[in-house]
Amino acid sequence: METVRLTTAQALVRFLANQYSERDGQEQRFIPGVWGIFGHGNVAGVGQALLQAARTGEADLPYYLGRNEQGMVHAAVAFAKTRDRLAAHACTASTGPGSTNMITGAALATTNRLPVLLLPSDMFATRAADPVLQQLEDTRGGDVSVNDAFRPVSKYFDRITRPEQLIPAALAALRVLTDPVETGAVTLCLPQDVQAEAYDWPVAFFRRRVWHIGRPVPEPAALERAAELLRTARKPLIVAGGGVVYSGAENQLRSFAEATGIPVADTHAGKGALPWDHPSAVGGVGSTGTAAANALAAEADVVIGIGTRYSDFTTASHTVFANPDVRFVNLNVARLDAVKHSAEPLVADARLGLAGLERELDGWKTDDAYRQRVLELAAEWRRTTDDCFAAGHGPLPAQTEILGALRAGLDDRDVVINAAGSLPGDLQMLWRSRDPKAYHVEYAYSCMGYEVAAGLGVKMADPSREVVVLVGDGSYLMMSQEIVTMVSEGIKVIIVLVQNHGFASIGALSESLGSQRFGTRYRYRDHESGQLDGEVLPVDLAANAASLGADVLRASTVEEFGDALAKARASDRTTVVHVETDLYGPNPPGSAWWDVPVSEVSALDSTREAYETYRAAKRSQRHYL
Repeated sequence: METVRLTTAQALVRFLANQYSERDGQEQRFIPGVWGIFGHGNVAGVGQALLQAARTGEADLPYYLGRNEQGMVHAAVAFAKTRDRLAAHACTASTGPGSTNMITGAALATTNRLPVLLLPSDMFATRAADPVLQQLEDTRGGDVSVNDAFRPVSKYFDRITRPEQLIPAALAALRVLTDPVETGAVTLCLPQDVQAEAYDWPVAFFRRRVWHIGRPVPEPAALERAAELLRTARKPLIVAGGGVVYSGAENQLRSFAEATGIPVADTHAGKGALPWDHPSAVGGVGSTGTAAANALAAEADVVIGIGTRYSDFTTASHTVFANPDVRFVNLNVARLDAVKHSAEPLVADARLGLAGLERELDGWKTDDAYRQRVLELAAEWRRTTDDCFAAGHGPLPAQTEILGALRAGLDDRDVVINAAGSLPGDLQMLWRSRDPKAYHVEYAYSCMGYEVAAGLGVKMADPSREVVVLVGDGSYLMMSQEIVTMVSEGIKVIIVLVQNHGFASIGALSESLGSQRFGTRYRYRDHESGQLDGEVLPVDLAANAASLGADVLRASTVEEFGDALAKARASDRTTVVHVETDLYGPNPPGSAWWDVPVSEVSALDSTREAYETYRAAKRSQRHYL
């Protein structure tokens, strides 16, 4: 057997550079790059291997320098999402805090079911210098390290304590990363001594490998059962999730909706799968859904979930599907999701499953009265959206007005990115998307700090699109360091920084739950009251963005914002558009509930009143059995 002598890290780099994915006859590099921040745990291991690969040409694996380990994972996840999970990045970090900084990113990846390969450095496998800098000494066992915290948030976890262990571990890692059902964060812990240890590797380990990503075909009997149930429906509703987009099933969804007359609501991950102005489109469903989608959900007798996890926001905490006789048909590549809500499961690829259902339902269609009701509800909500976009609020503009100006200033292929705060709710209700890649809102983990780093990952995944990061001041303060990476890499991203001096979403939620917006505003501490309710802090986030190397444009009105956005689009540099909005709204009209428990007993009148409201809302909550 032919072998080559390499360190473990050199072998890993060479292996990763030769991994490919294939779907529908199209191949691409599966790991086209590595993010990293070097420290004593990986600088002489993975760092040396990446340097050697670049200088000698023995492996094509570009390196990207992140500024925060969590941020580089977010960038990698956004890259994978944009590439429909057919390509992913790896991330290397040093021991201790460098590695544990990646844990939040790992949780986000696994919750969203998006692939990312994490390579946290670990303590010495030989324990020759025990304890080393940044080592956790656990009295329960000598083999425990901080990296064990990755176990619950990883879809696959391994610790490579001998070089030869890398062979089965690397193959297992790629198996999981390329599996649409199992994918998420994959963690291979690399003790720093093992990274630098040499071994005679089989040359076959480094051959070009193609991981074929298939399309599971629906079982004929399952198709028949699903179609039989759908034929009984009088008021069916489709909930389109991210699985539609990852499958590339947008055309099939449109065909199915047009053939059957079934209206299509969407989740955050599924928005744009059907263009917003299609006659069957009714917008977001659930806690922050449109009044149109939620009215139809309340009446629906059969709900067809396509590629959705049914999060509590989608179901409005099990209240939005209110018909006592509602039944579910779930088309999903993962059986975990296909059987939710006691559904008739159709475990299959979304594109093939929809095509099969359309054939089975040939000639069946909802009645004229129902289709007319769908059109009327959708038209009414579009008028509401127009009103929100043109609220005429003052002296500070409403956030909804900025969204209106933003949408008016973008092309259909331009990508808007968000993850947390009040913006996801406004976006799900109001955003108008014709392209499934143009709406990128991370709402499985809803991680503050995702947005700026994600903008970098999306632009790297598809440089042909204009990428617009929409971020509030709270998320910006959490993590904005990757602006420096954008500048250093010459990657142009537009960042719309919405400043409202606090947490608008949680502030409004706090008020509705009787907690009086406590701890949700950025204020000086008032020394008389002892609370953080003094004057507004003199924080200049625009100046901060400029200090990181971005161009900055300031806007104080909706008109100025529109002009600034046009200038940012015309620029070839990363540009931050800073605009201040009213912390208190006005907000789009809500039409559904979200279960956030209220204190059952309280000395505060506001909390007691909120609890009565909460108790009344709980009466509508149910299991779908």
